[in-house]
Amino acid sequence: MPGSQNAKDVNTFQIASVGTLADRVTEVLAYKIKNQELPPDFRLTEHIMAKRFGVSRTVIREAISRLKSDGLVESRQGLGTVVLRPGAATAFRIDVGTTDSLPAALQVMELRRGIEGEAAALAAQRRTPEQLVSIKQALVEIDEAVEKDDDGADEEFGLHKIIALTTGNPLYVSLLDFLGHFMHTSIKVIRANKARHMDLSIQAEHQAIIEAIAQADPDAARRAAVAHIDNAAARLRLANPDKRDSQ
Repeated sequence: MPGSQNAKDVNTFQIASVGTLADRVTEVLAYKIKNQELPPDFRLTEHIMAKRFGVSRTVIREAISRLKSDGLVESRQGLGTVVLRPGAATAFRIDVGTTDSLPAALQVMELRRGIEGEAAALAAQRRTPEQLVSIKQALVEIDEAVEKDDDGADEEFGLHKIIALTTGNPLYVSLLDFLGHFMHTSIKVIRANKARHMDLSIQAEHQAIIEAIAQADPDAARRAAVAHIDNAAARLRLANPDKRDSQ
């Protein structure tokens, strides 16, 4: 059975004291995968990894997103995230320099503009009634997270991913997974502003996308998604007043 192997030292994950938690967890997992301490087909279960590292599941989720972008793990139906065999996949990489810089984040926003605009349009054409219910529920979960004073990053990424799934094209999902840690970082920075009017603006933008998908209007869905990304880029600039494009 995939994932049934015992990984050497699996209960003694120690992380360094430099870098963000996600940086440090990613480094340890990548090292163990490359040295086959975590063997091919080993399952990386979020709650188990979080317990062994002593970090939140959000940190593990971000680390797994980075490992996916490096071609070290993949998601499999019914199994979750599993370690890939060496050379099993060629990693898709984007050279954006320092990933937490404002210019890098804005470059990713430009890329998302085209991807998510078309994903929303396809979702409007192809969504089923059941998928529409899931999309609307994702919006409710964002609102609930924000009301609890959470940053809502996981829930907002979840909405974007459900829309990608609704396209019926798995490549949209794979690419969104690749961009996951960039998106989480941007969402957290924007939401950290804590301005109530900003939360309401984001909510209205999400609602516009969902209404267009519900009305099976691909052009309106595309426009709403692109407007959301453009506005997110503007909010990101406002949230980083001390950062310059020359970074």
